[in-house]
Amino acid sequence: MLISRLSYRNWWNLFLPLTFLFQSVFGQVNPQHSVARLWNEALLDAIRNDFARPTVHARNLFHTSIAMYDCWAIFDETATPFLLGKTVRGFSVPFDGMPIPEDIEKAREEAMSYAAYRLLRYRFGSIGIAPGKNITLPSFDQLMANLGYNILITSEDYSSGSAAALGNYLGNSLIAFGLQDGANEQHDYRNQYYEPVNPSMRPNVEGSQGCEDPNRWQPLQFITFIDQSGLITGDRTPAFLSPEWGQVVPFSLRQWDRTVNYRSGNEYWVYHDPGDPAYLQGNGGKSSAEYQWGNSLVAIWSSHLDPDDSVMWDISPASIGNITEYPTSIEGLRDFYDLLNGGDPSRGYALNPKTGQPYPPQIVPRGDYARVLAEFWADGPDSETPPGHWFTILNYVNDHPEIEKKFKGEGELLPDLEWDVKAYFVLAGAMHDAAITAWSIKGWYDYIRPISAIRYMAEQGQSTDMNRSNFAPNGIPLQPGLIQVVAPGDPLSGDNSENVGKIKLYAWKGTNAVDVAESDVAGVGWILAEKWVPYQRPTFVTPPFAGYVSGHSTFSRAAAEVMTLLTGDEYFPGGVGEFEARKNEFLVFEDGPSMDVTLQWATYRDASDQTSLSRIWGGIHPPVDDMPGRLIGIEVGIDAFAFAERYFEGDIVTAISETKSYSSQLSIFPNPVNTEFLTIKFGENSFGKLKVKLMSLDGKKVLDNDISSAGTIRIDVSSISPGLYVLSVINSGESISQRVVIE
Repeated sequence: MLISRLSYRNWWNLFLPLTFLFQSVFGQVNPQHSVARLWNEALLDAIRNDFARPTVHARNLFHTSIAMYDCWAIFDETATPFLLGKTVRGFSVPFDGMPIPEDIEKAREEAMSYAAYRLLRYRFGSIGIAPGKNITLPSFDQLMANLGYNILITSEDYSSGSAAALGNYLGNSLIAFGLQDGANEQHDYRNQYYEPVNPSMRPNVEGSQGCEDPNRWQPLQFITFIDQSGLITGDRTPAFLSPEWGQVVPFSLRQWDRTVNYRSGNEYWVYHDPGDPAYLQGNGGKSSAEYQWGNSLVAIWSSHLDPDDSVMWDISPASIGNITEYPTSIEGLRDFYDLLNGGDPSRGYALNPKTGQPYPPQIVPRGDYARVLAEFWADGPDSETPPGHWFTILNYVNDHPEIEKKFKGEGELLPDLEWDVKAYFVLAGAMHDAAITAWSIKGWYDYIRPISAIRYMAEQGQSTDMNRSNFAPNGIPLQPGLIQVVAPGDPLSGDNSENVGKIKLYAWKGTNAVDVAESDVAGVGWILAEKWVPYQRPTFVTPPFAGYVSGHSTFSRAAAEVMTLLTGDEYFPGGVGEFEARKNEFLVFEDGPSMDVTLQWATYRDASDQTSLSRIWGGIHPPVDDMPGRLIGIEVGIDAFAFAERYFEGDIVTAISETKSYSSQLSIFPNPVNTEFLTIKFGENSFGKLKVKLMSLDGKKVLDNDISSAGTIRIDVSSISPGLYVLSVINSGESISQRVVIE
């Protein structure tokens, strides 16, 4: 597989207000930041140099947050670890205790550094194809060196009080945990059974190209595909990312949040099931009308991407934000989104509550605002993906001079390390649950994207005027001046009038209208609907997975709820968060913006709402994808925060989720295994046929035995190479797992 990175404008350097640029490779660590912050920045940099896989990186952020939180919590009198000394979803990490160190803070920093180092070096260097490992792995090594830690210390024997050994033990335990959590990590996260129903579409060719089901996802095929991180791969037709992600072990999601569906004999686990989206039906109908309205709205909003259309907006918090109610039905979407003008029913704020003064107006072209919004929240290229994007916002907030690091805004100020560890743990847990939830829905509903829906409807005809020859119940609705029929003599009619009767759109003209990205602007004009493309790069066009529900909306609203609860304040410090997009420097695939544009948000929820709108202007989602994601994100964020808080308070009785009833009655000894035989003793709740599997860290099955009776068995491991393995015991469909070290 060919992998390389294209050179784009280095727009990430413009993101200075919202991120601390990690300097461990070329400079010393920043003494003003905690060790947890340094490892979080190292991980964000690693994500920027890896494939753009939101699900995978939400999981990486979560597991790394466990590594750091557990190393902090194990030395706290109140808090309880998440994994260390616990059984989580059938996976056990025994912990026998260790002497209390003289310097607890030093031990915490050392343990979490070794734990994060072991985990991240494995995740970004040992699994599948790691495109940025030549940069990422040396950066991890250098950070350890800058912190004064010896990476050659690999012992896991923490009984003498070695913090490094404790970190190694936990890091390797997280590696083993990841090999059995349902992500299929050992096979580079490949899909195990999902198959698309529609043939692939080449976006540079007209039409939907044989789309068979207008309600299901259609793959895209490229001459060269460049993912959202700016990486070229040999996959000309990218596969659906993570359609089976609902089966990954979550953070706070519970059984009662989940439904199990079946298609083609395969299970699809769906969390927070929102129900069906709007479908295009055979003979039209109410659902068809909403499908047609929503996707035509995406086409209409594409006409806003022109800074020369003389439409000027105040984009300050005085005019944008402060939405308190959201539609909860598909029919209610029409009253929320402005079909013709764009935007939502924002009310804005009369005053900045922190200063008591009005927010200064910021008047800019709507076309600049919409384009900057689409690119900023698209998280690419050179991006840390949507879940990581919210970590950069968290770090921006943490660096603000007016932030008070009080948990929930109450009590005493927390030390930086405690604040960072807790903040990362709860935000990462929410992002992981948001990924599992959104992609569980994407995989099951397998819903179409606007590029396919708009082209498909246009191929059918128009659904507005029954007296015209190109009327079709499943066609696209006409809109004067925006969606019309090509008439004889129209400039788009063609040399031989071959396009007469087709649908045309007044929309963004696409990157084919741009010769030099640094100086040209595509602009807006009349195009054939069969050639419509989103406001994206021609080598990317649309993310390689289904639309319903929007991952951006789910991630962002969950993060906004966490940030609000964590700080005890819905507002950004100082009453405003900002990002500056400089004139003619920010946009990537065309020139712009035409003037300096500063995105502003009074509250975290305002930022989340802006994220959601960006995906519509970007041509990626219709409203029916967006709103359920927002509503689900609210639940996910609040639940994750409440769940994490129980760990901070030491409430472990109900915090450990869905432990198997017989797991506590399973014992494996000796471990580490230093004899020829591994002994497994089953408790009285084990019955029927049992299956015992032993898997190496590279995903190979070393043992796969069926056992017909419970009791005690011995397995010969004399021929197995020394190393770390995952032992899984499957009992009547339920599985428990434990790491095993063979010496």
